[in-house]
Amino acid sequence: MDVLAEAVVAGAAGAELERLPLPAHFTAAHLRAEDVGSFTGVADKDVRKSIHVGSVPMPELAPDEVLVAVMASGINYNTVWSAMFEPIPTFTFLKHFGRQDRWSARHDQPFHVLGSDAAGVVVRTGAGVRRWRAGDHVVVSPVYVDEEDPATHADGMLGAGQLAWGFETNYGGLAHYGVVRASQLLPKPGHLTWEEAAVNPLCAGTAYRMLVSDRGARMTQGDVVLIWGAAGGLGAYAVQLVRNGGGIAVGVVSSEAKAEYARGLGCQVVINREEIGLVGSEPADPATVGKRLGRLIRAATGEDPHIVFEHVGRATFGISVFVVRRGGAVVTCGSSTGYQHEFDNRYLWMRLKRVIGSHGANLQEQSAVNRLLGLGHISSALTATYPLTETAEAARLVQNNAHMGKIGVLALAPRTGLGVTAPGPVRRG
Repeated sequence: MDVLAEAVVAGAAGAELERLPLPAHFTAAHLRAEDVGSFTGVADKDVRKSIHVGSVPMPELAPDEVLVAVMASGINYNTVWSAMFEPIPTFTFLKHFGRQDRWSARHDQPFHVLGSDAAGVVVRTGAGVRRWRAGDHVVVSPVYVDEEDPATHADGMLGAGQLAWGFETNYGGLAHYGVVRASQLLPKPGHLTWEEAAVNPLCAGTAYRMLVSDRGARMTQGDVVLIWGAAGGLGAYAVQLVRNGGGIAVGVVSSEAKAEYARGLGCQVVINREEIGLVGSEPADPATVGKRLGRLIRAATGEDPHIVFEHVGRATFGISVFVVRRGGAVVTCGSSTGYQHEFDNRYLWMRLKRVIGSHGANLQEQSAVNRLLGLGHISSALTATYPLTETAEAARLVQNNAHMGKIGVLALAPRTGLGVTAPGPVRRG
């Protein structure tokens, strides 16, 4: 560990951190361009074969950027996509981004540092950064925006230059240091440990925009919300948001252990995929499965769902369109089982249903979620933590859907349980 990292771990003040030299290299979980194509014709694209942990060079810091000493990070499904080189190798993103200007060119490297979540300590700020100082404890939003794009000022997710940090950019959070724009930072909730704080931004922010934001489904009290994968990273936050918003959470899971976890989060109705004949990742007949699912939901709630929280994609999308009520909304943010969806359009147009595309969350939405975490109204979905050296094993767990909630990764933090600077919130009522 370099001297700056040692000082961060020891809790040194910001002034001391600024005086210490930056290391020329640092440890990071990364992909290598030379491995692209290694999974061609391979059925099991095991991410443990493509994720490497080793030394990468420290880049120069741009005027609008902050260097964060990463105490902890987390695994998201985009890390799995990256490590499988699907749907295209992320080196394609880096090369495209690198053509923009001299600062973007730093990202076009023969390595790609992964990770779209992080919590840590600011150790350097660019010349144009005003709101952040060395020593600040922060969490990182995964949304990397171009502040000079007019659309960004209406909604950061609409700007043409919007990218996913650590997926479409380099120098992500699964490393000892992460390079982020100042517009990605929020204060870390003081009562959370590093690993509890690190895993929230991507999934919690995405779920908030999908369900609560006026850019999503606009969930209201009493809404019945069907949540696919209710025990996963996205689902764990969706369940809590529905519960807190006065809605009725109906979760679909794949095992009894995951059912118990979803109930503990506040899922009022839990349905096992096998009950509706949905096995594996291949699509089933939407009408057949949808009728079974609809009967179970009506038996438990008396109604069809107002909203379907959709991110599974090809295996479930046709069912989602079928089962949502007349005038209801299917809100989607991803396609973990495949991007090519098929559905019967008659159920969409003749019953006045809506499909809402949602991606990430802008900084205001992330701030709203961060406030809920700070108030204790939402809990971290962390269920397991791995050291940085075992990032590939952690990603494999997510690849196989063998996890619940979020999987954390310790970067510079030497053990779990560190980083708490304030007592937990007192819940009243």
